[in-house]
Amino acid sequence: MAGNKTILEKLDGLMARFEEVSTLITDPNVIADQRRYVKLTKEYKELNELMKARKEYVQTLAGLEEAHQMMSESDPEMKEMAREEAAACEARIPELEEQIKLLLVPADPQDDRNAILEIRGGTGGDEAAIFAGDLFRMYSKYCESKGWRMEISSFTEGASGGYKEIICSVSGEKVYGTLKYESGVHRVQRVPATETQGRVHTSAASVAVLPEAEPFDVEINEGEIKWDTFRSGGAGGQNVNKVESGVRLRYNWKNPNTGEVEEILIECTETRDQPKNKERALSRLRTFIYDKEHQKYIDDIASKRKTMVSTGDRSAKIRTYNYPQGRITDHRINYTIYNLAAFMDGDIQDCIDHLIVAENAERLKESEL
Repeated sequence: MAGNKTILEKLDGLMARFEEVSTLITDPNVIADQRRYVKLTKEYKELNELMKARKEYVQTLAGLEEAHQMMSESDPEMKEMAREEAAACEARIPELEEQIKLLLVPADPQDDRNAILEIRGGTGGDEAAIFAGDLFRMYSKYCESKGWRMEISSFTEGASGGYKEIICSVSGEKVYGTLKYESGVHRVQRVPATETQGRVHTSAASVAVLPEAEPFDVEINEGEIKWDTFRSGGAGGQNVNKVESGVRLRYNWKNPNTGEVEEILIECTETRDQPKNKERALSRLRTFIYDKEHQKYIDDIASKRKTMVSTGDRSAKIRTYNYPQGRITDHRINYTIYNLAAFMDGDIQDCIDHLIVAENAERLKESEL
């Protein structure tokens, strides 16, 4: 029962904060301060989940005690009912404890955000670009199955198909918290379409998943942005080359971590609507700066953790796709499956679930709950 007491003490300690936050989010002064209001509503949501789990936990503990008392009844039917009730409570208590422990571990504050997904062909020339295209298709199918919205911001096609680089935004529920596990180098082993001898080649593509920044996360002096417009190239009928819908922004940004000033250049050509392209380019600028400013936070986590499952080194090789054997291997958790065709069709949830479990185990170990 000592474990029960510790968990209940932790939860009871949070009750006062829950009541305080519940009051604050209805205060007109708080609502007027967007940044504070967003932060508090997020905290309210997390505490509310904990309070719901606490309620069930307390009820289950009380149910177990009541069942034990009923076992001393002389009526055999009542005794049997009490035994069944006690067994059900005993099975549920450890499940609830695990759930509560995970809820008590501070989540990555960025998990609920939308994401910017960047895929780039790496070593392997044309074949790497084709593989980057295959990865983009895989993520498109996965996002579709989750009901998420994917919008391309910019892309450069490869000479033999696929993409040298493709950047898109993904919006939906807990997008970053799910897709962050995909950041890293993806390696493919197969006979390229461009290979005449039938030899297996190894190529690579890199994937970066960045949490999308909210408008008030970073301070940008919009007056200092230099905008250019140009005609979008590529397929798209007669309109594309006549209208200057493509936008390019240049912005000089001072890195607060290093003090250095660097020029950021972002292009957006996705829609034929220039204001929309401007909006998307601005969103990418915010995300780029947010990511750079948070790199210190990411590095701090990386230095604390030994087996980085999600955040950390984006240049690390995370997964191999072996076509001759139909095999996928995720090197971070020694996860291997043989359903490559389905995986490339967007059936990647099982792998992500295993990564989430591994990271949760790591977080629990760290917090010593």
